[in-house]
Amino acid sequence: MAKEYKITSLRLADLEKELNYLKTTREREIAAMIAEARSYGDLSENSEYDAAKNEQAKLYGRIAEIEDVLSHAVIIEDENEATGRVGLGCTVVVEDAKGKQITYRITGSQEANPMEYKLSDDSPFGRAIVGKSAGETFTVNAPAGSYTMKVISVSREG
Repeated sequence: MAKEYKITSLRLADLEKELNYLKTTREREIAAMIAEARSYGDLSENSEYDAAKNEQAKLYGRIAEIEDVLSHAVIIEDENEATGRVGLGCTVVVEDAKGKQITYRITGSQEANPMEYKLSDDSPFGRAIVGKSAGETFTVNAPAGSYTMKVISVSREG
């Protein structure tokens, strides 16, 4: 069975826009690079041609990756909204054992970016917090060890 990619509608639109750019503008740019490199003559020792062909391979790889995500995408916006429980697309405020509060957004794996406090529901933190509601404590079993946190609030804001 094919893997499902849980993404927001905003991420879906971004991927569709990127795919359109790659299939039109970027593909023409790379074709022009290859044509120019071919005009330099002998292809066996032509570094410009090799570089252009590598770019083309990366382009086709990224196109295939985006098409795979789009064909197996599951939109996640409304999950757990009525229950007040943590789910995909939620913004949560949690408190650690020292009383420090941190705000995270729970996303699908395609959107996760810990530097922007966007954590995947598939991460140790995500698996521990999904389904919890405000006031509940949960334990994260991370590779560096376990720790306990408390859910302060759950919202649907982006």
